[in-house]
Amino acid sequence: MTPSQERAWEESRSDFLLEIAHGPAATSVAAGETGDPAEIFGREADLIVEVGSGQGHQILSAAAARPETNFLAVEVFRAGLARTVIRAADAGLTNLRLAEVNAPELLEHYLPEGSVAEIWVFFPDPWKKAKHHKRRLISADFARIAHRALQPGGVLRLGTDWQNYADHMREVMDEAPGFERAFDGDWAERYEGRVLTAFENKGIEKGRDIRDLTYRKI
Repeated sequence: MTPSQERAWEESRSDFLLEIAHGPAATSVAAGETGDPAEIFGREADLIVEVGSGQGHQILSAAAARPETNFLAVEVFRAGLARTVIRAADAGLTNLRLAEVNAPELLEHYLPEGSVAEIWVFFPDPWKKAKHHKRRLISADFARIAHRALQPGGVLRLGTDWQNYADHMREVMDEAPGFERAFDGDWAERYEGRVLTAFENKGIEKGRDIRDLTYRKI
């Protein structure tokens, strides 16, 4: 971070960043650490969690457009969180919080079961090499964790510009217990609430197809 970003981070992070105790790993969630969304936001409202929020372009836009909804950005790279905090403070957002932790742990242990209306995973690291595919976020275990966190009828939205990863996501989620497709045909329509980020633009410029998938908890 630049010195000005460091200053802004120190000045404004307390308004947005959740104070979550970490476990042995730098971004793990400590045993027994939990949070109640109604207490975190000071109100009862639908909660949308974005996993891997990067510099916050997507969730900042969504939070500004939907003040009636609560948003939680989960990211482990502090520079991205700092940029999100700066822009959120400038925009005067009150319905956005950030978590600097491992997203699966937050969804499985920190948030109450059935407390999330939607989970967004847009353009996660595709881990392109076959030997690294085991590191991909979307897996049977992640589907289990997402199912726990989502409320009945809750939605998991996925997006990627890597066809191999898109095929993998669809295979995993089609087989995941407790989920059904919320789209017809091979792929979901592009989610209209998703802004065009640098990641998506890069994929388009390289001629890659953007694949969306949407699944509903049953």
